[in-house]
Amino acid sequence: MRDIKLPMSEADVKSLELGEMITVSGLLFTGRSRFHIRSVEDNIYPDLDYEKINCFFHVGPVMRQTDDGWEVVSCEPTSSIRFERYGADVVRKFKLRTLIGKTTMGPATAEALKEVGGVYLSKIGLSGNALKEQVKKVHDVYFLEELGKTECSWVYEVDHFGPFFVAIDANGRNYFQELARDAESKMPEIERQLGIPEDYTFTEVNG
Repeated sequence: MRDIKLPMSEADVKSLELGEMITVSGLLFTGRSRFHIRSVEDNIYPDLDYEKINCFFHVGPVMRQTDDGWEVVSCEPTSSIRFERYGADVVRKFKLRTLIGKTTMGPATAEALKEVGGVYLSKIGLSGNALKEQVKKVHDVYFLEELGKTECSWVYEVDHFGPFFVAIDANGRNYFQELARDAESKMPEIERQLGIPEDYTFTEVNG
């Protein structure tokens, strides 16, 4: 399994294959719904160098303040498909090479990633408690008082963070969409083997 240094180069992105498992090391920033809405609709966003920090982690972490600063209690990725309405605009605005989250994203975000040279990485078999051990330092926080610990943006330094798998590649291919098409193509043969008639329909239940 490869560990890719952040920020990813265009060559790194293009070398990643759909479904490939990787880890990442370097700086990333976090955000959820409020980041998307504010950055697109209000032009309000963290004052970061997005060429150097261009990995966006979809998460509302559990954080704890200590005498030495902030530490991560848990950082379970949140479902990225919820952000599809703003996803493409955010990718293009910040020219993001790497998105990390859970589940998938839609065709608009996939097209934007293809344009800027980026990928979407999805979690598999991970817990937020395991991921927290790979966060080596909390570098900064933006809009904490305004948005609270869950919706504000944190800057993490991570080491061998993951593993995640490439769910949308640099060509805009979507792992989940291709998996669904493959499953659909196999259903007629599965139904034949099970003796399910071609004209079978599920019973509708009125609630």
